[in-house]
Amino acid sequence: MVQLLKKGFAALVAVLVGITAFAQVTTSSLNGKVTDANGAAVPGAAVVAVHIPSGTQYYAVVNAEGRYAINGMRSGGPYKVEVSCLGYQAVTFTDVTLQLAEAYNLNARLNDDTQMLSEAVVISSANSKFSVEKTGAATNINNAQITALPTVSRSITDVTRLSPYGGNGMTFAGADGRTANFTVDGANFNNNFGLNDKLPGGNNPISLDAIEELQVVISPYDIRQTNFIGGGVNAITKSGTNTFKGSAYVYHRNENMRGDVVDGATVASARDKDRNTIYGMTLGGPVIKNKLFFFTNFEYVKTPSVASAWRASKDGMWDPDNYISRTTEEDLETVSNFVKTKYGYDTGSYTSFPADISNTKFLARLDWNINDRHHLAVRYNYTLNKQWTAPNRSSMDGGTKGSDDRMSKYSMSYANSMYSADNLVNTWSVDLNSRLSDKFSNQFLATYSKLDDVRGTNSADFPFIDIRKDDGSKVDPYISLGYELFTWNNGVHNNVINVKDDLTGYFGDHKFTVGASYEYQMADNVYMRNGTGYYRYKSLDDFLNERTPEIVALTYGYDGEEAPAARVRFNKLGIYAQDDWSVTDNLKLTYGLRLDGLFFNNADLITNAAMKELDYGGTHYDTGEWPNSSLVVSPRVGFSWDVFGNKSFKVRGGTGFFSGRLPLVFFTNMPTNAGLVQYQAVISDTKGGPIDKFAGPILNRKELRDKLVSLGYPDTVSPESGSIPSNFSAVDPKFKMPQVWKTSLAFDYSFPTSFPFSVSAEGIYNKTINAVRMRDRSFKDYQGFARFNGADNRPIFKDAQYTYVNSKGKTVSMPNAYILENTDQGYGWSASLSMNMTPVKGLNIMAAYTHTVSKEITGMPGSNAASTLDYYTSVNGFNDPGLHNSMYTTPDRVVASLTHSDKSGNHYSFIYEAWRGGYKDSYKMVNDMNGDGRNYDAVYVPTDEQVQNNEFRFVSEDDRDRFMDFVHKDKYLSKHQGKYTEGYSVYNPWVHRLDFSYKHDFKLNIGKSTNTLQLSLDVKNILNFFNSSWGVIKHLNPSLDSGRILEYKGVDKEGYPTFATPAAVNKDTQIYTYYQDASQCWYASIGIKYMFN
Repeated sequence: MVQLLKKGFAALVAVLVGITAFAQVTTSSLNGKVTDANGAAVPGAAVVAVHIPSGTQYYAVVNAEGRYAINGMRSGGPYKVEVSCLGYQAVTFTDVTLQLAEAYNLNARLNDDTQMLSEAVVISSANSKFSVEKTGAATNINNAQITALPTVSRSITDVTRLSPYGGNGMTFAGADGRTANFTVDGANFNNNFGLNDKLPGGNNPISLDAIEELQVVISPYDIRQTNFIGGGVNAITKSGTNTFKGSAYVYHRNENMRGDVVDGATVASARDKDRNTIYGMTLGGPVIKNKLFFFTNFEYVKTPSVASAWRASKDGMWDPDNYISRTTEEDLETVSNFVKTKYGYDTGSYTSFPADISNTKFLARLDWNINDRHHLAVRYNYTLNKQWTAPNRSSMDGGTKGSDDRMSKYSMSYANSMYSADNLVNTWSVDLNSRLSDKFSNQFLATYSKLDDVRGTNSADFPFIDIRKDDGSKVDPYISLGYELFTWNNGVHNNVINVKDDLTGYFGDHKFTVGASYEYQMADNVYMRNGTGYYRYKSLDDFLNERTPEIVALTYGYDGEEAPAARVRFNKLGIYAQDDWSVTDNLKLTYGLRLDGLFFNNADLITNAAMKELDYGGTHYDTGEWPNSSLVVSPRVGFSWDVFGNKSFKVRGGTGFFSGRLPLVFFTNMPTNAGLVQYQAVISDTKGGPIDKFAGPILNRKELRDKLVSLGYPDTVSPESGSIPSNFSAVDPKFKMPQVWKTSLAFDYSFPTSFPFSVSAEGIYNKTINAVRMRDRSFKDYQGFARFNGADNRPIFKDAQYTYVNSKGKTVSMPNAYILENTDQGYGWSASLSMNMTPVKGLNIMAAYTHTVSKEITGMPGSNAASTLDYYTSVNGFNDPGLHNSMYTTPDRVVASLTHSDKSGNHYSFIYEAWRGGYKDSYKMVNDMNGDGRNYDAVYVPTDEQVQNNEFRFVSEDDRDRFMDFVHKDKYLSKHQGKYTEGYSVYNPWVHRLDFSYKHDFKLNIGKSTNTLQLSLDVKNILNFFNSSWGVIKHLNPSLDSGRILEYKGVDKEGYPTFATPAAVNKDTQIYTYYQDASQCWYASIGIKYMFN
């Protein structure tokens, strides 16, 4: 039956694909009921809505039930809406403002006009907080709010914090920000590939001056809104009007316009050169009045900056608060001179890390009122961002990775080990809205997005080298140098085509919408980790004396291919239907069903026969096929009940399934690491080998490849013979894209005051249907291993990997098999209370509090398959971490805003934000206790009784006393005695920040026009200006080593594990300290803007 459904679905979408599409909502709508003085319907009445700025007109005819509806309208306004019918006195509503993706309910009562001589009744304001018929959680932010917002970065994420569920970039409701859906005029502006958590175009793909309105959606029950799990951002750009309008602006900030003191201590890097200047302009107006309009925007940003504030020490003593590393200047100089003399390689500076950033944006839009029935909008956007970044934080292959960055208190690197990232965005959008008849309307939307990210470097072709400090303390590097280990040939290209068509019909009390969508995505990636070679040495002495390294690694293309690429292509086809049913005059029910089919293209894949033969506990993996085609069913139902019928008290909510996205990098990991595109050689004492063959001089990329081939590593490969790499990635054949079940209930109340004053309370519950996780299937299940004795009885991973006999007859560990799979484990909920009021004209106040809980198996951190198994604590090994708090959740957040404008041209705006747990840590072991090869083991917190009964043992009384004193002092640990620590559950204390904006308008009379010169001042974290401790984040004390509070010291004669307590852990330890960073200080931006109209 399932197969029959799939075939039928595929056949249906095949018919529709030529005309269908997939995108978010780009327009608004208006509906309502027209009655006479006795409450009876007035069929045949005419409704004419005119968009005053552009003269665009929309029409509707009232049906037999007295209802009308107009779709595909321009968002915003103001609109003038006239309702008229022969024999009745016409009614005209002014100042009607529509919200993006929402239906505005406007009812009209017509009085008899027997003499047909009366003028129209004019109602000056039709706006009401609850005139919008939304059902789920959504926040609309209009252009006036965007303009008033205090912002120094001028980014989209500064605006989305006005949502009660926002405040942390593109992360909403505890979900990974990379999976949020960001569209502009329906076009894909997502971070589709997901190498990092930034938006395309360097995290700022479009100018705020080009945005007309945006909507943050969490649980919209409109079946057209899709492609996200946590939340989405739906934005539209400005349009031209009948009036020529334009602006030219400059905004500037620099290192002297920010604080340099945190909690009374000067931040060493705060006065480093850091200047940002934004130049921009807008221009819009009529080409043909009332008919054809244009709008353009150009913006250029230049930011001289530095990639890292860390500096070497003179005496080998670190000072994290002032960004002083333990690495000495003398050692850095020694290494730099050594490789320069020995190999002719220039490391670059170790004292200066320049990282200039530039960003260029251009947007052009045309709006054409073809006639009163057809309206066309065409938009093009271009963004190019260039920036430099410090070397990868800690990733490496072949051994236990470090827990701290390569630029940190433990380690230093050089300027030529930085890398550049060029982010290019090109998008097109074509949006046609048509009124086909009095009953039918249609929207056709087609978009194209081309998103490219390419890396560069100033380094010569040379291996990347980590040099440890052999003092037995940590595996973190001491010095790192060379060509950044993930940059060689690294480039990502992502093309996205979306097309959709929605047909809406009006029948009595029902508004039916049927639609179909098509999405095509292609992403290719050249990714050669260790592409120039990788060496890790145990000590500086070993490196300088050319002794045997600990690890050697190289990725190279077969048959001499210099830039082997991996590609993923898929088609996503959808059909959906929805009914908006006005059950009564004050109850609206929305229900619909969406079917989405995902079809991968296998043409770019080849099966590696040798790898497919490997037996992973009875399972074989084929990297020559993408997952099977899958059908995702998403039913939704929502309601809105106007309890008293006067829009003063509304109850709304709904329930439904939402399907989302996954960063495409987790797919391209498969062809990249499948053993046919390129070979990843990793040699160490325990992997590959023989490592002693690499003692002596450092080999360059080509020499290292030749060396590996001479030792028997493959030079070429065929699908029939295949090859067996050190590790590979695959996707479960039954894999499905993420899906979650959301249910919400909300109450909106408008107080009977003389001014607008309303409150809302909303609760949302999420249950995971299909989440995403990664497993290394080369590791055996934890349940089959022996366990420690005592209170901490976690499993002991010994001989944990499956083995096989290789071609040389040697029994070796199976290649790591990183398999992308689904899980139905996970849930979350949030509760929000918000308030809005306008006590006097020009004064707007908003406040909201949100509490969020989100539990997950993994947040899929990083972008490499192996990295997704790091960073979260576990007891039963990295494959089975169990449910824990999401790494993306901010559990408690308050946001409030106040804006005021007076008649003298002054504009004031404040935004207050407070949050707890924005920085989430985990208490974990110092070392790898369970032996799973990853240094993120959870800590067992013993009870006092278990310690007294010797069920939990320390190596000394001093270690015992200091640890238990710390447990009793710490709020989290003291509440979890007798349990293991949970990942991402140590929340930093509350942070309170206030941002301020002041603008003053100078009116200039130029001929018959009045233009405006506006001066502005924006200050982030303004309270920090008055007290250097205010508005500063407190994070886990650096002396606690990222929460590593207990060290495993081996087992005693009775098989009990024994523990030591690091010196920093005691009752006097300050758990949280102020984050000594310039980003925590106040900083300001000044601007000048000239506006004409």
